[in-house]
Amino acid sequence: MNLEIRHLRVVCAIADTGSVTKAASLLGLAQPAVTAQLQRIERSLGGPLFERGRHGATPTALGELVLARARVVLPAMKGLQDDAAQLTGVRARPNQWRIGAVNGPILGGLMSRLAAEKDGTEVLTHPSHWADQLCELAVAGKLDFCIVGVCGDTVPGSPDDGLTWREIAIDAVFVMLPENHPLAHRWEIDLAELADAQWASMPGDGCFGDCFAAACARAGFTPRTMYEMDIGNAVDAVLSGHAVGLCKATFRRVDGIATVPIAGGPLRWRHLLGWHPRSQAAGYADAMLAHAAAAYAESAARNPHYLEWGKANPQFGPRVSIASR
Repeated sequence: MNLEIRHLRVVCAIADTGSVTKAASLLGLAQPAVTAQLQRIERSLGGPLFERGRHGATPTALGELVLARARVVLPAMKGLQDDAAQLTGVRARPNQWRIGAVNGPILGGLMSRLAAEKDGTEVLTHPSHWADQLCELAVAGKLDFCIVGVCGDTVPGSPDDGLTWREIAIDAVFVMLPENHPLAHRWEIDLAELADAQWASMPGDGCFGDCFAAACARAGFTPRTMYEMDIGNAVDAVLSGHAVGLCKATFRRVDGIATVPIAGGPLRWRHLLGWHPRSQAAGYADAMLAHAAAAYAESAARNPHYLEWGKANPQFGPRVSIASR
C-alpha cells in the first residue's frame, strides 16, 4: 500500500485526540473504518504507530517519526492545494457549474432550477459514494460546489480543508418494506418492531452504520445483519422480502415498495452544500443554497405521507429560505 495524505490525517487525528474512537468522530468516519486504516498504515510502515493503554493511544518511536513528517507535509499540501485552486479553479465558461454529489434527492432539481435561471447554463456533474473524495476535488478547485450527506453533527473531509459548509435540509430516515408486509401501511413504525429483520442500506464512508446501531440499541436490540448495497440491489432485496431497507424520506416511489416513518425520527440525514470560500463560485453560494433547498422541497412534496408526518416532526425539512422559480 502506498502512503497517502488521507493516511497521514488519520495518524494525526489519533495522536491529537488520543483515541481511535475520538479520531473517527473528528474525521466523520466510522470507528471500524479508522481502525482498519490504521492497521493498513502500520503494515505498510512495518510496525505499530501507537501503544494503547489506560490513558489512550500514545505514539511509539515510529509513530513520533511519522507524526513529525506528517505535521510538515499536511500544511504544505494544504497550501499547495489552496494555491492551485486559485489558479485552476476558474470555470471554463461563466455559465458553467461543476457540482459533485452523493446519492440524494437534490441534484436533479437543482440542475433544472439553474437551467431555468439563465439560458445556456451548463452543469457538469461528478457523482460519488464518498464525501471525502468530493471534498478533495472542491479543495483542488475541480468542483465549484459539492452536495453530500452525513447523519452526525460533523462535516465531511478534514478540519484543515478550509471548505465552508451549510445545511440544505435535514431528511428523516424511513424504512422500506414490500407493500404486502404487515407493517407497510402503518402511519409510523417503532424501530423495535423490526428487531428480527435483516437490513439493507446504501454504501458510504460516514458514520451512518454507527448511528443506526446506536438507534437500535436505544430501542433495545442489536440488528441481525446490515447489508451495504447500491440502490438497485437494495430495492430488489426489499421486494424479495430478504431485507428491510433504510432510505431517505424523499426516496422516489417504487412500485411494490412502501416507505414508512420511524417513530420519533431517531435517524436523520443532513444534506450539506460545500464550497471553497476563496473560489470564484463562492459569491454565488447563497443563491445555490436556496436553489438546493427548493429542489429538496420539491422532492419531499412527492411524498404526501412525509409532508403530513413532518408537521408533527418539524426538526426535518429545509434549513434555509427557498428560492423562487
